[in-house]
Amino acid sequence: VQLQASGGGLVQTGGSLRLSCSASGSIINAMGWYRQAPGKRRTYVTSITNGGITNYDEAVKGRFTLSRDNKDTAAFTINLQMDNLKPEDTAVYYCYADLPPPWEDGWGQGTQVTVSS
Repeated sequence: VQLQASGGGLVQTGGSLRLSCSASGSIINAMGWYRQAPGKRRTYVTSITNGGITNYDEAVKGRFTLSRDNKDTAAFTINLQMDNLKPEDTAVYYCYADLPPPWEDGWGQGTQVTVSS
């Protein structure tokens, strides 16, 4: 599977950013995002299944919205709208694709999100 992520950047507290990620080349069960802050382990943020079911970590629930771009039939494309950003949201965000066995999950390149106070 090939994953291509885009978006991110620098924003002030309370601002918004949008991340996108496209996956192609494989059957995909779900896609989503993890993030890793400096000096910390990578943690789950959100995901959406092939059937459209979304889940969010409690830390971002109500502020982040994950959706799938159904117009893109050639790839599994997701968009993460991040609103009311906080400094603690600062991290490198990694897109991932959950694949059925025997294939291993795929990861995209990280994209930096920085929220200044």
